[in-house]
Amino acid sequence: MEDKVLVCQDCGKEFIFTVGEQEFYKAKGFDNEPKRCKECRDKRKAQRRLREAEAPAAVE
Repeated sequence: MEDKVLVCQDCGKEFIFTVGEQEFYKAKGFDNEPKRCKECRDKRKAQRRLREAEAPAAVE
């Protein structure tokens, strides 16, 4: 196994999918390679958290 160069689907930049990351994905049972670079993953995560914080709590 060796490092792979992937292209982020959001920003189009190339990023490295390291051997260590590939082993982690395999150990976790993830079949797909990452589609976003770390910066875009972090940005999406922050946006998702912001939306969740702004959303009113569900009424039961």
